[in-house]
Amino acid sequence: MTFVQNRGGLAFIVMSPFFYIRFIISTKPRNQTAVSEFLLLELTEDPAGQLLLFSLFLSMYLVTVLGNLLIILAIRSDTHLHTPMYFFLSNLSFTDICMSTSTIPKMLLNIQAQSQSISYIGCLSQVFFLMVFLVLENCLLTAMAYDRYVAICHPLMYPIIMNPSFCVFLVLVSLFISGVNSLLHTLMVLQLSFCTHLEIPDFFCELSQVIKSACSDTLINNILMYFFSVILGGSALFGIIFSYSLIVCSLLRLPSSGRKYKAFSTCGSHLLVVSLFYGTAFGVYISSSVTESSRKTAVASLMYSVVPQILNPFIYSLRNEDMKMALGKIFGRISFLR
Repeated sequence: MTFVQNRGGLAFIVMSPFFYIRFIISTKPRNQTAVSEFLLLELTEDPAGQLLLFSLFLSMYLVTVLGNLLIILAIRSDTHLHTPMYFFLSNLSFTDICMSTSTIPKMLLNIQAQSQSISYIGCLSQVFFLMVFLVLENCLLTAMAYDRYVAICHPLMYPIIMNPSFCVFLVLVSLFISGVNSLLHTLMVLQLSFCTHLEIPDFFCELSQVIKSACSDTLINNILMYFFSVILGGSALFGIIFSYSLIVCSLLRLPSSGRKYKAFSTCGSHLLVVSLFYGTAFGVYISSSVTESSRKTAVASLMYSVVPQILNPFIYSLRNEDMKMALGKIFGRISFLR
């Protein structure tokens, strides 16, 4: 990275064998209004409805945090769950907590204060962290699919391939990819100019809506957004589908139907979570393409950032006998202390 002083301000240049990006931090006043805050979409104007929504989202947030914390605590406290599958699950639960925390608390604060404003820095921070945890969850689901593939198709090599060092490496690579992707998009948003119309047609700062609110040229931003969405989302989805296609082919060769059911039952919870994650994402895309109502699109986007995170703990705890036993031990200790 190098810094260059020019007439427009201070520029820094990021160069690598794969890309060349030049960002300019302007030190001169622009014709556009200096951005201090954005206005988010109001959930409802009815005071009674606001109280109901506040209670609803507060309950959903608490259930999300407590449910995922219980999953993490159960995995940490039970040595039988110290396996690669549950290691990825604990990271997924932590990601769900962080993803919900990046949006819901600010919504609750705005409802209580009866204000829809969010500062410019706060909006960019929300964009950054929401994208970090969104891409991280996407990568973790792919890693979990690969873990199931190795466990079922190569059971004898499973302890060697999915060793602790490799599992940590997969998580760190996922975090690096999500961090670099989010940082790139956030830095590109910093280059945009915003005029007097600073309303964002969403309940939180989402990248595409922030880009639409800009009054400067957003061609590069849109190209990068769609390019990385296709590359990261498409490659992850392809990896999951490819892993499960190999799993199905391997199970079809098993002679015993009981062994088939037992082997595939370990994939049931993960398949439900994957279907929920990509199903809600596809719903947001369809909603934004079919309807012109910004409120309907915002509601679909909100469901995408809230519903999977609150349901994941229930999916893994209700469909997994090992997790049920670990949670039972935790509740047993709590009742014993009382």
